[in-house]
This record gives sequence, C-alpha cells and structure tokens, in this order.
Amino acid sequence: MSSSDIESSLIEAAASDRDGVCQSQTPGGAGDLTINGALASGGSVTFDQPRVVTIYGSGNEAGKTFTIVGTDETGTAQTETLAGPNNSTVATNNYFATVTQVSVDAATAAAVEVGSGDEICGVVFRGSCRVRGIYVINSGTSGLVTFVAGSSSGETRMRYRTTGTADSTEYPSIPDYGIRCPDGGYALFDVANLTSMTVFYS
Repeated sequence: MSSSDIESSLIEAAASDRDGVCQSQTPGGAGDLTINGALASGGSVTFDQPRVVTIYGSGNEAGKTFTIVGTDETGTAQTETLAGPNNSTVATNNYFATVTQVSVDAATAAAVEVGSGDEICGVVFRGSCRVRGIYVINSGTSGLVTFVAGSSSGETRMRYRTTGTADSTEYPSIPDYGIRCPDGGYALFDVANLTSMTVFYS
C-alpha cells in the first residue's frame, strides 16, 4: 500500500472468561480436555483478540503438565506446555489467537477450567505497516499499551500510558512519518487498561 492509503484497525477485547475454553471437568487420566466453553465453536476457540490462555484448578495440579495447541498472533501454529495450578490460576507465556486442543499428561486431583486471560496482543496489521495515529477510549484503570513489531516478542516501537479516566478519549500524537513495523504491528495491553483503540496505519 502507498503512504497515502490510510487503513484502520479497531482493537477491543472482552473481559477474561475463566472457563470460556473448557468448562469445569475432571480428567480421569492423560488425554484431551473437551473444548466446550462459551467461547468454543465446533471444538475449538477463536478469540476476539490474541490473548493468554488460563488454567484454573481448585486442587493441586502443580505436578501435571498441560499442553495448549493453536495459533499465535501472527497466525502461525503454536504449542505451549505449562505446569498446572495449585488451587490457583496459571497462564501461558504466549498469546493465542485460536485454541484447537488442550491436554493433560495425567489424571487431575480435582476439576479444572481453561479460559481466556486479561493480557492481550491486539493485531494492528499482519504485514509491513506504519502506525500513523491512535484514537483511544480509556477505561477506569491506567496502564501501558506497548506497540511491537513482527510479533508479541518483537522490538518495542512505542509505549503509551492510558489515563485511567473512564470513557474519556484521546488522540495521542504520532511522529510525522509514523512508526514503522516492517513485519507486522501489534499492541500489548491488559484488558482492564483500555476500552477500545482505533489504530490508523499505512
């Protein structure tokens, strides 16, 4: 696209859902969990924005290994393993756009739930782009929005702190030539810190 062709991407994310991927279930042995949460369709989940996946357990599952399979924020296949929770919630290190399989390596001590977390990797554009402007609707909590290039683990291009004044709007200034993201642009934030954001890019 040319420098005069301005596109936009609306980034907003629903609140976390503790059992949105897998409703409460107690696996009797190693194998797949049933993907049957409110966010599921046809045995898989596609999130509104790529985000971390959470596992909640009321028992001690710390000795179990859970495996999450799906795709990441760039659309690339991704698998992550993590130790289970101990009467708590654990979250993946990576962001998932989709989840197609959740499994555990042994029977669980009690019921477990798999859901969507608060940490978001919003997609500006999955390709070379320049961020030209941002229109923000703030939530009631202040926090950082970090723009990165290439993927969630890519180089930081800009950081912006929301005001924490609920329903207020802002249009932060962007340098004249924009912020270059040669392999795609992404915005990292906590869902509590932002109501929505429109990102203008070319």
